[in-house]
Amino acid sequence: MMIPIMGMITGIITTLAFFVAIVLTVKYVSAARNKEKMALIEKGVDISEIYQKKDYRNATLKSGMFLVGVALGLFTGYFLTVLSSINSVVSYFSMILLFGGASLIIFHWYNSKQAD
Repeated sequence: MMIPIMGMITGIITTLAFFVAIVLTVKYVSAARNKEKMALIEKGVDISEIYQKKDYRNATLKSGMFLVGVALGLFTGYFLTVLSSINSVVSYFSMILLFGGASLIIFHWYNSKQAD
């Protein structure tokens, strides 16, 4: 019985190429960031003004509201599946997206009101 060696070689080469592409991408992105920072330093620009830390005060609230929205979507999707003849995949995904998106919209509204 003959071993399909070309199939094995193709799989190995594809896997290696994938990981090499990831490594090279990370290398060139970090080199570009370093060059940008060095150019700014040479021009005398204060880097702290450009690279300010982001405000993550409400990150836990955002995550919590999103997860509650997803849970409500699952709950509503289950009831749509049980009480009607709607396909279960359609009801689950549509309700998860609807309630998850609605919770993010409510968070944005709350966050904008809090900033004012």
